[in-house]
Amino acid sequence: MLEHINYIFSEHPAVVGFRWSHAQSWGATWVFLFSSIAFYFVVSVTLHVLLLLFRHHTRPVPLGPIPALHCLVMSIMSATILVGTLASAAAEIRDTRWLWGRTKTPLQWLLCFPLGTRPSGRVFFWSYIFYLSRYLHMIRTFFTILRRRRLSLFQLVTNSIPMVMSFLWLEFSQSFQVLEIVFSTFTYSIVYGYRFWVELGLPTVSFPLVANIQIVLLGLNLMCHCGVLFLQIWGGGCNGIGAWIINSILNAAFLFMFLNSFVKMRWIRRKAMESSTTTNGKME
Repeated sequence: MLEHINYIFSEHPAVVGFRWSHAQSWGATWVFLFSSIAFYFVVSVTLHVLLLLFRHHTRPVPLGPIPALHCLVMSIMSATILVGTLASAAAEIRDTRWLWGRTKTPLQWLLCFPLGTRPSGRVFFWSYIFYLSRYLHMIRTFFTILRRRRLSLFQLVTNSIPMVMSFLWLEFSQSFQVLEIVFSTFTYSIVYGYRFWVELGLPTVSFPLVANIQIVLLGLNLMCHCGVLFLQIWGGGCNGIGAWIINSILNAAFLFMFLNSFVKMRWIRRKAMESSTTTNGKME
């Protein structure tokens, strides 16, 4: 059973023979990427405006089990990509480690691809699947608009940034993408699994689970980015370092917006608790 699973995830001809190509890979052009992001913004804004014009703001649009099914699909897909990436990375290390000699360790390879690496093979197959999954991830924005009647620029931007970053990983064979995919898919599998649990009407946790997991993910990303920078300067160079710099800038922008939103959320929650405490005290 384990051998069969390992074959599917890391030895199947479609996985081993994958090659990122503008002509053969769906969504593999710059035009498609930016057109998709523009379409996402336009549809989100249009949907929000139409609801404001033709539906009362207190009446959410009933969606039935669709959000729960979306969460379940995203959780399973994220877990699948996580397993596939880990299995493929282990296979790549096993098959190519003899080329490294004593100059590189598996951790260094995960952080820093050798110069001249091409976007083909096992890990890039799962990187491509992760890139495609970002399009499905965007659908959640429409659920938010239809249910809560909210349109957040923060959500639009934060959903677009991973699309651009995952495209850069493939286009420039960027270093560090394996660990980035592992961290992200691990996080998404838990977050979407939790959201599926909530969609079923089951009890929620008493602390902001999603926000706390994202903070841990950002901390791990920051440490790994420092490792890539060290290997670039003192380790002989990493492949796709230009894309990595853009990736770092996008991560920094995402971190700033997330922390700003997180601080505001905590401040609003604290004010609400203080107001509730004051009201209860007066009633007593």
